[in-house]
Formats: sequence, C-alpha cells, structure tokens
Amino acid sequence: MPRGSDWSRVEVEACVADYLRMLTLELNGQRFNKAEHANALLKKLDGRSRQSVEFKHCNISSVMLVLGYPYVDGYKPRGNYQAILVDVVESQVEHSPGLQEAVQAAVFRPAAELTAQIDPTLVWVPVPVATQVAEARAPYEPCFSASRRDYLAEEARNRSLGRAGELFVADLEAQRLMAAGKKRLAGRVEHVAATRGDGLGYDVHSFDTNGRDRLIEVKTTSFGSLTPFFVSRNELARSNRDESIFRLYRVFDFRKQPRLFELPGTITNHCLIEASTFLARLGV
Repeated sequence: MPRGSDWSRVEVEACVADYLRMLTLELNGQRFNKAEHANALLKKLDGRSRQSVEFKHCNISSVMLVLGYPYVDGYKPRGNYQAILVDVVESQVEHSPGLQEAVQAAVFRPAAELTAQIDPTLVWVPVPVATQVAEARAPYEPCFSASRRDYLAEEARNRSLGRAGELFVADLEAQRLMAAGKKRLAGRVEHVAATRGDGLGYDVHSFDTNGRDRLIEVKTTSFGSLTPFFVSRNELARSNRDESIFRLYRVFDFRKQPRLFELPGTITNHCLIEASTFLARLGV
C-alpha cells in the first residue's frame, strides 16, 4: 500500500472502535496497555505502520472534541482528518451506551479538595501547542447530529470540580509566595469566588512577589490539556480591562495528576473564541 494513502472505511471503523474502547476504559478508571491495543489493531489493517495508527488516533481525538467529548490521554488532537472519519465516529459514538455512561459518570463525579503539599516543579507545564491554531475559522454550519453532546459543558458546570481547582490554585499561589519569603502576601491570597461571589470575572486574588495584584481565573478539567474550556462575557471583559494583571490558569488532568499552564493578559490573545449559547429575551 502506498504510504499516505487514504484509509478504507473498514480500517477506519476498526480504528475508531479500538479508540472508543480505550476511552471507555480510561473514563472508568480501568487500566489498559496502548501498545497491546495498537498491536492487535495493526492485524486488522492493511499494512499500516504503528506511527500511522498513532496519527489516526490523534485525528479521532480532534473529532471527539468537536462532538463535545473528552479524548484519550496521550493522543493529542490533530486536524486534517478524512471526512469519512467524522461519519464513522458519529455512528459508533451514537451506538456506544457504555461510552455514554462512562462520560456522564466522569463529568458529574464530585471532586475533593487536594490537601497534600504541592511541588510546583511537577505541576507547571508550558502552554500546549494546538495544531492549526493559525487557520481561519470556518463559518458556522449547523449539524443536527444525535451523536453530539454537551459533556464538556456539563463538566464545566461541575461546581465541586471547579471549586477544588480554585482551591488548588489558591494553595499553589500561597506556597509560591511563601517560598519567595513573602509570608504577608501569602496570607492575603484570597479565594474571591467563595468570599465575594463569582461576579468579579476572576476566582483568586493573588500577588506578584513585588506586591502587584494578580487576578486569576481558574478553569479546571479532569481531561487533557487541549480540552476546550468555557469563558463568560464577564471574564473576557475583565481580561481586557485588567490585561496587565489578569491571568487564566488552565488546570487539567485534575483527578489523576493535576497540572496547569498560564495564559496571561487578554484571553483572546491566546484562544479562538466561539459563541456556543445565546441569551434569548422575548421581544424584538
């Protein structure tokens, strides 16, 4: 088979089925071996390489995010996938009750506050690089598909997960200031979302080591680093107005091994913003 040739539908179906099986196991907290899965899958394909299977799994991750699902950890989303891949993923997802149950359990599961001392060297990571971030966005086209879900939005509304992530960041900030010898500033770190409400456009009030304010909006997910997140109009406005002191901390893999990266300043300088819902009022 010539290198780079399109996958047949039979091959795509086998690859998607294997991917969804791994995702279901992962969401249920059951261990599996990716190498074993790949080796078994290769026997069903027409002379494909291990690398091409890995690439296809990353393509599937991208489709899963479009459909509102999490993706398998380690298979970072990559675009430029075959049109047939969307059809196959939609079909198999729609008829995968085990996957639906696993995702629902994962997004609604309560999260407990982390109480152990945090080692900053283990949690901070560089901002992940998404593929095709420089490409122009295509105009919106409705897609009335039964396979599409709002699971990522549901997780974003998981209040216990959001609160646990905010407390995680507040503790991390206090530890950072203590390590810098700024005990007084560390004692002033405030979880404002709890003490003053969530209408300020940020969640944690912290400080730089020179005493300058640091306004931190925390977005937490149990899924991978490239999982999209939701921001409010108020949070966008705050990031614009207080660009020099505003920071968004993206916390990911919270339940397994929490890590985070920082997006300083205006959110739109780092992210493509898409309208997902609208507030409707009677009248015109």
